Amino acid sequence: MTAIGTALSGYGFSGSTFHAPFLEEMDEYNLISVLSSNKDKVKKKLPAVEVVQRIEDIAVRSDVELVVITTPSSLHFDIAKKLLEAGKHVVVEKPMVATMKEAEELTSCAKEHNVMLSVYQNRRYDGNFLTVKKLMDEGTLGDIYLYEAHYDRFEPVVTTGWREENKPASGILYDLGAHLIDQAISLFGVPDSVTADIQRQRPNAVVDDYFHIILTYGIKRVILHSCMMAFEQGPKYKVHGTLGTFMKKGEDPQEDELLEGKRPDGADWGMDPLHQYGTLYTSSGSEKVVTLPGDYRHYYQDIYECIRHGKPCPVTGEDGVKTIRIIEAARASSREKRTIQI
Repeated sequence: MTAIGTALSGYGFSGSTFHAPFLEEMDEYNLISVLSSNKDKVKKKLPAVEVVQRIEDIAVRSDVELVVITTPSSLHFDIAKKLLEAGKHVVVEKPMVATMKEAEELTSCAKEHNVMLSVYQNRRYDGNFLTVKKLMDEGTLGDIYLYEAHYDRFEPVVTTGWREENKPASGILYDLGAHLIDQAISLFGVPDSVTADIQRQRPNAVVDDYFHIILTYGIKRVILHSCMMAFEQGPKYKVHGTLGTFMKKGEDPQEDELLEGKRPDGADWGMDPLHQYGTLYTSSGSEKVVTLPGDYRHYYQDIYECIRHGKPCPVTGEDGVKTIRIIEAARASSREKRTIQI
C-alpha cells in the first residue's frame, strides 16, 4: 500500500472533527501539511504536521497529491480552482460552492487537468441512511411513494461563526440541506420539480434557519425539512411504500463520538444504540430493524481506491453540481413563491 500524501486546508470544526482524525488514523493517508491561522491548535493534536498559512505553499509541494478543503464555504471555489490547476486531487467539504456556475467550472477544471474532484458527503455513510437505503434496495417497502428526511434541532439562540453570517453559501439550506438533498439524489436521481419554503425564524437570525422542500418524481414525493426550534424531534426518516412503512429516530452517533475524542478505530465504531433502532410496519405487524453501522472511514477508503486504483469516485463533482442546482431552485421557489421545474 502506497499512502496518499495529503494536506488539509482549514482546521476549524469540520477539519479537526470530520477529517483529521480519519486522515491521521488510516494507513491509506499520510497527512503532511495543514493550512491554518492557528498553528498552536494544529500542533497540539498533530505535532508532526507542517502548518502553513498560504494555499500556494501546499500547491507547490510535489509530495502532496490530495488536498481536503474545509475552509468556510465562501472560500471553496477559489481554493479548489488553484489546487486543481496545480494538478492536485481535491476533496471539498459540502456545500461544494455557492453557485451552480462555480460547481460546473470546478468540475470542468478537474477534467481538464485529469484529477479527481469529490464532495465530502459523509452523511451517505450514516448508519440510519444506510439502513433506509438497504430496505429500499431489497424491496422490503415495495414501491416508494413518500420519503421524508429531517434535520431538526433545538438551537433557539443564534450562535457565532461563519455559518450564521450573511455570506455566500451560509445558512442552514447550504449547511444541512446539502446533506439531505445529496441523499435524496443518490436514492432517486434529479427531481422533476422543486417547491420550497425557506425562512429565518429565530430572533436575530440573518441567514435561513428553516426549510421545507418538496421534490417531485412523477407521483412520488420527497420531503426534506429542517427546523432549529424543534424541542422534541420526530422521526429522522419516514418512508412509505406499497408494502410497508419505515420510521427511524435519532442521528448517527459518529459525530458525537468524534466530539468526545474517540478514535475511529474500534469494531464498535458507529454502532446505533438499541433504543434508536427504527421500526418497520407491514401487514404482518411491526418489528425493530437493527441499524447498520455507520462509518465515515469508508468514504476515505473509497477515495483511496479512486485515486490509486481507478475505482469510481464516491461523490463526484457532478453530484455536487446537482446538489447546488437543487439548492438554487429551492431558493428561487421560496423567493418567488412558485414551483420550479428542473
